[in-house]
Amino acid sequence: MWGPSLARRVSLAAATAACAIVVTACGGDEPDLVAGKQQFVAKCGSCHVLGRAGTKGTAGPNLDEAFQQSLKAGMGRGGIEPLVHDWIIRPNPASPMPAKLATGKEAEAIAAYVASTVARGGEDRGLLATAVKAAGSEEPAEAEGGVLEIAADPGGQLLYVTSKATAPAGELEVRSPNPSSVPHNIVIDGKGEGEVVEKGKVSAFKATFEAGKYQYYCSVQGHKEAGMVGELTVE
Repeated sequence: MWGPSLARRVSLAAATAACAIVVTACGGDEPDLVAGKQQFVAKCGSCHVLGRAGTKGTAGPNLDEAFQQSLKAGMGRGGIEPLVHDWIIRPNPASPMPAKLATGKEAEAIAAYVASTVARGGEDRGLLATAVKAAGSEEPAEAEGGVLEIAADPGGQLLYVTSKATAPAGELEVRSPNPSSVPHNIVIDGKGEGEVVEKGKVSAFKATFEAGKYQYYCSVQGHKEAGMVGELTVE
C-alpha cells in the first residue's frame, strides 16, 4: 500500500536520507518512537504486517519482508526512514492508501518507528513494549440479559478485544461495537452476519443458539486470516 516497489525508490530515499542526517546534526528534534508505534498501529496496522508492532494487516505489503532484502544488501535504516515518510505523504496513486494519512511530527514519528524496527526479530523493549495495549487480551465476554457484546479493538488492530466468549443456550443478540475507523463486522456461520461498520457503530445480529462451540470472526477481506476470530461457548 505504501507506493511502488522499493527498488524504484531507493535513489530518492538516499537523497532524502542525506538531508535528514544534516537536520539531525544541526540539533533537530528526535522523533517520538513511542508515539510513532501508537500511530502506526492505529493508522497503518490494519493494512501492514510489522512484527514488532504486532500488526497483521494483509491489504498492503508485509513491511518486514519488503525491507529485509534491502537491509541485507546494505541499505541503511537511515534510508528507510525518509522513504517511509515519503510514502505516507505521497503514496502510489494506484494504491487505496489516502495521501497524508499522517503529517508533521506524527508522520515523522511513524517513519522513525518503522525504520528502527522493521525486519528485526524479537520484541520491543522499555517504553515501546507497553506503548500499545495488547489487543485480544481482555477477559472472556459473557452474555447478559440475552445480549453478547464483543467489541472490535479500539486501536484499529485486526482483533476483537477478546478471543473468548460464553453464553447460555437460547435467543441471543450478538453485538460488536467498533470504535475504530477500520471497517469490521461480526459473523457466526449458520447464525448470522452483522453489517460492516466503523467509527462507533455496531455490527449485530440475532439468532437461537444450542449448546456447543461456535467461531465468531470478521468477514472483511483479510481480517479473519490476520487473527480477527474467536470462540463462543454456549452452555
